[in-house]
Amino acid sequence: MTANREYKDSLFSWLFSDPPALRELYGALTGVPLSPDIPITINTLEDVLFKGRLNDISFEIAGRLIVLIEHQSTINENMPLRLLLYIAKLYEKFTGGKDVYRERRITLLRPEFIVLYNGVAPCPDETTLRLSDAFRETGGLGLAPADGNFLELIVTVYNINRGHNEPILRRCKNLEGYSAFIAAVRKYEQKTKTRDEAIRLAVKDCIANDILKDILETHAAEVMNMLMTEWNWDDAKEVWFEEGMEKGMEKGMEEGRNMVLELMKQGYSVDQIEAKLAADKTGTAGK
Repeated sequence: MTANREYKDSLFSWLFSDPPALRELYGALTGVPLSPDIPITINTLEDVLFKGRLNDISFEIAGRLIVLIEHQSTINENMPLRLLLYIAKLYEKFTGGKDVYRERRITLLRPEFIVLYNGVAPCPDETTLRLSDAFRETGGLGLAPADGNFLELIVTVYNINRGHNEPILRRCKNLEGYSAFIAAVRKYEQKTKTRDEAIRLAVKDCIANDILKDILETHAAEVMNMLMTEWNWDDAKEVWFEEGMEKGMEKGMEEGRNMVLELMKQGYSVDQIEAKLAADKTGTAGK
């Protein structure tokens, strides 16, 4: 694993940024170890779900299977739709666009969709999200009932917080270490006034307890920057969502997002962004 990563990578995706780490992660989740000679090809795309952000993990196994893994700190029932949009982009990339007009069938990599959850809201060890659950009812239209769903996408959600799915965590050193590190950060957040101090204390604690020790000793500053950027990004998404909701339209969501991103580029903290947006709204209301 190298330290030369872009700021927009998350700590989670950085920990699983090479084939051996992904091989171990997939084996831990499925209970089926992958032989070291089975090739892993990373094909993570940028700008699919959020502009300027890498999506978490996408990789191929032996040119036959494609695995999409998203790490989430909130429970999001729209993940089947989000991953549908993502896999469509990947298939478009693989087929080259024009290939779909050929008469002969195009063979596709079989997809698997996984979400790894480590938020603070309660969540079962394992749950399933289905795209079909979002479909609107067609009863009352006088149509014949559909024989099954014409489109389906199934996402398996694993809770990777400490105390959950311990057999999976034990099978993957990086995943177990990540879970323990985030738990330590949250513990210190309750004792300190600032998030950066909580992360510093968690880094020190984890090194002392041989948790992600090699990574934290070598890249402590970078880990802190990635985690702060990632969590500030999550806070910022909430800010622009609220801003967009107040304006009431999709256009407002886009405007709110763009304002927040621009302020982040200028070095504003999330608290400063919230204060500035509040001041702007007050000034507008007084005109």
